[in-house]
Amino acid sequence: MIIRSKAPLRIGLAGGGTDVSPYSDIYGGAILNATIDLYAYASLEPLNNGKIEFCIDGSDKCLLLDSKEKLELVEGFELFIGVYNRVIKQFKLKPLSFRLTSFIEAPQGSGLGTSSTIVVSLLGAFVEWLKLPLGNYDIAHLAYEIERVDLNMSGGKQDQYAATFGGVNFIEFLPNDRVIVNPLQLKSKILNELELNLLLYFTATQRLSADIINEQVKNVKEKNEKSVEAMHNLKEQAHQMKDALLRGELNRLGDILSFGWNNKKQMAHSISNTLIDNIYDTAIKNGATGGKISGAGGGGFMFFFCPLVTKMKVLKAIEQLGGRSQPFKFTQQGLTTWTIN
Repeated sequence: MIIRSKAPLRIGLAGGGTDVSPYSDIYGGAILNATIDLYAYASLEPLNNGKIEFCIDGSDKCLLLDSKEKLELVEGFELFIGVYNRVIKQFKLKPLSFRLTSFIEAPQGSGLGTSSTIVVSLLGAFVEWLKLPLGNYDIAHLAYEIERVDLNMSGGKQDQYAATFGGVNFIEFLPNDRVIVNPLQLKSKILNELELNLLLYFTATQRLSADIINEQVKNVKEKNEKSVEAMHNLKEQAHQMKDALLRGELNRLGDILSFGWNNKKQMAHSISNTLIDNIYDTAIKNGATGGKISGAGGGGFMFFFCPLVTKMKVLKAIEQLGGRSQPFKFTQQGLTTWTIN
């Protein structure tokens, strides 16, 4: 028997950063994101030899351990071990024996929510195998707690919910750890037009988001007026983006993205840099009407809204700066699990 799972990565269209505590706990946050057809996969094979094996597909990294109730963290396998330990503890299970393999279709640190999506896919494999009584909200919240509480990793809440639910969602992050996922029922022509006009671009750089997020958290705690005001504006941007998409007013997207990008750079110093600014300015000069960095910032993926027939012109210009385009399509399906007998 083999248990499989997959969960989609996401593009954060608006509101990024307002899902991070303590901002969301104090003021409430709002994000608009959309999942795409790049996935994190997990495959779980039950064993009966008293061993646990974790493997990262596409690399030579494997970890063999004796099965026990709680595993000590090992560098490079924190997400695997965090998921296992929480499942055993929360559901009061005896030690399990299995081989768990993970694979992801984008580099970690790329700004598409990779780490959280891996956690959702790993957790999904256990849910499928053990028939755990968890709905989508339960899985997303548990994935969040594994990353942010159990493993003490810096970050927000949007990625776990995007990966679990899938689709285009306006997500509200409220005090007392309340999250509301509002799926947007967009007309197919609007979704097709958005997909056609968005250019997803990998800067060929990666970054650790923790430093950026920790600076953002510090600014909120210290009530840095400039940073907090920028987050208020980003929350407003999410509402503007939702309104524009539901009304089919895609001609507004460039201005909305530009408004968000100018505010996002006020949240922390290292969100942008000379390379990112150069890519952004070059895209705008060649026909893009707006864009942003995906995720916390500092590197990874960027995307641009390129209306009419400007997409290839923009791409040719920014490819000269060392990156590459990433083809994608939007997906409506979130976490998916299945079993092969």
